[in-house]
Amino acid sequence: MEDVVIKNGRLVLPSGIVEKDLYIRDGKVSCIGDCGAADRTIDASGKLVLPGLIDSHTHMEFPFMSEITADDFYHGTRAALGGGVTTIVDFVTPGRDEDPMEAYRKWRKKADPKVVSDYALHSILRNGKRSTLDRIKELIDEGVISFKLFMAYKNEFLLEDEVLYETIKEISKYGGIIGVHVENGLLVDKNVEELLRENKTSAVYHYYSRQEPIEIEAANRLATIASLIGKHVRLYMVHTSTFEAVDIFRQYRLKGYTFYNETTPNYLTYDYSILEDKYGYRYIMSPPFRTKEEVAGLWKRLSLGEISLVGSDHCVYSDDQKKRHRDTVPPFNEVPNGTPGTETILPLLFTLGVKKGLLSLEHLVRLTSTNSAGFFGLSRSKGNLLPGFDADLVIIDPKKELTVSSETLHSNINYTILDGMKLSGFPDMTVLRGNIVYENGEITAEKGSGRYLRGKIEDVIFGNITA
Repeated sequence: MEDVVIKNGRLVLPSGIVEKDLYIRDGKVSCIGDCGAADRTIDASGKLVLPGLIDSHTHMEFPFMSEITADDFYHGTRAALGGGVTTIVDFVTPGRDEDPMEAYRKWRKKADPKVVSDYALHSILRNGKRSTLDRIKELIDEGVISFKLFMAYKNEFLLEDEVLYETIKEISKYGGIIGVHVENGLLVDKNVEELLRENKTSAVYHYYSRQEPIEIEAANRLATIASLIGKHVRLYMVHTSTFEAVDIFRQYRLKGYTFYNETTPNYLTYDYSILEDKYGYRYIMSPPFRTKEEVAGLWKRLSLGEISLVGSDHCVYSDDQKKRHRDTVPPFNEVPNGTPGTETILPLLFTLGVKKGLLSLEHLVRLTSTNSAGFFGLSRSKGNLLPGFDADLVIIDPKKELTVSSETLHSNINYTILDGMKLSGFPDMTVLRGNIVYENGEITAEKGSGRYLRGKIEDVIFGNITA
């Protein structure tokens, strides 16, 4: 592997911005400053050099609603590299009664030959059986240190309160991280029944079936349940879509609990009126897009540092899958839930956040890279540009603007939910472990060249990592 120096760029660290050269040797950052000659020089004049993003919320080859997502680990991680994401954290998804360790082995077998980015794994736990809980320590030993639980999707993923309590307690016994899908699933089901009975079936009624109080009530209930177990519980709320849920967790942090929030760029981009569009079914996901007031409230809390993570919740279905292989759009409750996103985290946050003065560049790096490395036990090698870290980085031209279309992106679908939007912050170059894997619009990484990363409990830095 050749030695590389990136010259004349502005290096964005979580603690500040420095105008120095960055040297790469043997896949690691070896030096910052004037450190002599290298085999290859990359001129980054006028550009920003950021740590490669860690997308801590993706669903590749995810089985849900009788479909499997269109992005497998190859296409999905290609899209990731195209957006400057050098590491994803995907979800092992066991069958309803499947042994979680067996599911883990299946996920490794699916992912290892295909990935072009690095990847780590969470595990979904679908039941509270003793045989399932007994696998938690084994999964942690394999590097799966974070677990996703659901308060929605009855008969599929939903855990009743007492099961939720016991599962959180068991995970916390080993220092594991708990992420929770937070909605009152039973009330959602009731609302869906009533809307269908009234023949309210178009995409916008997906929002009306699970309005803001559905999430807010469940967030309060989850925080109460977890607080009963103790302040050692390391809990975060995935894809938070309401600012009220952020406020609930903040109040618990003020009491000493380690409860945090993740959101996605989707909730910072659109309000629920997009569901009224001709292609509204493409935007169906859960939780749904919210009101304009919620969008503004999330941005405020993001800018104040009250949200710790931004992951994409990349869950891609083709147009044909979204329509359930029909000529016409099915009722909202039959449309597979999920939207693309891993390739556009950086440009959306850069355009809507940094360029509008809502986020500093350092804050952007913490939200999209450093915090994720800390939360999921990757902080020894990922999430920073300091010497000794993996040379995972993305170079962007802050003045360059791109009009988004399905042709400019790399997911295995023929549409984008950002069609026609003009965004800055797309990569000029993505580097993974010292290898240039994306340049001039072309992904050059070979299939299977990504690596599995074992999260380590001892490397967890849980919370907001500030300058």
